Amino acid sequence: MSGHGDPVPMIARKSAALKGVAEVPGDKSISHRALILGALSVGKTEITGLLEGQDVLDTAKAMRAFGATVTQHGPGAWTVEGVGVGGFAEPEQVIDCGNSGTGVRLIMGCMATSPITATFTGDASLRKRPMGRVTDPIALFGAQSYGRRGGRLPMTIVGAPDPVPVTYTVPMPSAQVKSAVLLAGLNAPGQTVVIEKEATRDHTERMLRGFGAEISVEETPEGRVITLQGQPELTGQTVAVPRDPSSAAFPVCAALIVPGSEIFVPGVSQNPTRNGLFTTLVEMGADIAFENPREEGGEPVADLRVRYSALKGIEVPPERAASMIDEYPVLSVVAACATGTTVMRGVKELRVKESDRIDAMARGLEACGVSIEEDQDTLIVHGLGAGNVPGGATCATHIDHRIAMSFLVLGLAAQQPISVDDGSPIATSFPVFEDLMRGLGAQIKRA
Repeated sequence: MSGHGDPVPMIARKSAALKGVAEVPGDKSISHRALILGALSVGKTEITGLLEGQDVLDTAKAMRAFGATVTQHGPGAWTVEGVGVGGFAEPEQVIDCGNSGTGVRLIMGCMATSPITATFTGDASLRKRPMGRVTDPIALFGAQSYGRRGGRLPMTIVGAPDPVPVTYTVPMPSAQVKSAVLLAGLNAPGQTVVIEKEATRDHTERMLRGFGAEISVEETPEGRVITLQGQPELTGQTVAVPRDPSSAAFPVCAALIVPGSEIFVPGVSQNPTRNGLFTTLVEMGADIAFENPREEGGEPVADLRVRYSALKGIEVPPERAASMIDEYPVLSVVAACATGTTVMRGVKELRVKESDRIDAMARGLEACGVSIEEDQDTLIVHGLGAGNVPGGATCATHIDHRIAMSFLVLGLAAQQPISVDDGSPIATSFPVFEDLMRGLGAQIKRA
C-alpha cells in the first residue's frame, strides 16, 4: 500500500466473530520523535519496534537530508547516528513529508533555530493543512517563513542565525505545536517555556528527558508549564517503541461491535495523555481487560483482552479530547452501533487534521443510514444498536488514513457492505492493517 499513489478502493463486509492476537505496529508519535531526537543527539540511537509506515519513513528520509545517518537493520530495528543539537546541515533537496502533519511540524521546529534554510512540501492533504500554528511561534525565536496563502505548504523556513529563548502559550490543544516549540528551544540559549492550558500527549517531554535534556513540568492555575534549558548535549539512547494505541483502536473497536469476537492486543501504550479512547469505551460498557501493566521504554503499557459488548451511548467529557483526538472517527463508528446517543464536544481540532474529520465522518455515517448532528466543535451520533446500521454506502476518505480504517471497521458490523473510495493512505500509519484484520477473520479486501 502506498499513501502517495493511485487510489485503492476497498470494501468491508459483515464478518463472523473476530478471534486471535492483534500485534499492532509501533507508536507513530514515538517513532517520529525517536528518529528526530536521535538525529539531534551525539552518538548512536538504537530503536526497536519503529513504525515503518510511510509517515515515519518520510521523517527518516528527512533526518538523512539534514545530515544524520539513519539505517534500517531489520523489521522495526533502526539506528541513528546523530549530528548533535545545532548540527543540522542544510538539505540539498525539498523535504517531502508526505501525509504527515506531525513530521513536518516537528521538523520545522527542530531546524528553526539553526542558520540553515529548508523547503517543505507534502501530499495534497498535507498541503491544505495550516502551518501558521508552527510558523508563528518559531518566528519568535527569529526564524522566517515563506509559504502559500493561508500559511500552507510548500513553505521555506529560514532558520534563526541568532535565536533567542521564548515563552509561548499554545493557543490550541496541540502536541505538535508544543513539540515544535520545545525542539526549536533546544538550540536557543537560556530557557524556553511552553504553557499549555490543556494537557496533550507528553512523549516529547518524556523523550527529551531520556535523551539528556534538562526539562521540568509544573502544573499551575494557568496550565502545564514546561521549561526547557537550551543548548544541551543530547546523547544517543536505546528506544523501545511501544505499540500504537491509535492503531490498536481499530481492531479493538472492531471486536467490540462484531458479535462473538474476542481478541488479544499485546503491549499497547497506556500513556495517560493517549488513553482517552479506552476510558470512553469502558464507560460505554466495553469488556476490555488491561492485563500485565508494565513500563517499557519509559512508557506505561498493558496487554488488552477485548470481547464483543453491548454498548450504550454516553457524553464524552470535552476535557478528554486531547487524549483521544485521533480516535474520534472510530469512536463515532462504535457510537453508531451503540444504543442511544453519543455526544462528542470540544473536538474542533478534528476539522484541521488530514481532513475535516467531523465532516468526513458525518457525511459517511449519514450515507450508511446513521443520524448525526454537528457544529464547529461537536459531533453527535444517534446510535442504532448492535447489528442495526444499514451500511451499503461508498464513503469518501479525503486522503485520510483514519477515515478509511474507521469506515472499513463499520462495514464489518453493518447489514450491507461498506466501501471506501481510497484505502491507500492507510499505509501512512498502519501498513499491515489489511493483513492484521484479515488474520482476525475480518472480511476486508481491495475492491
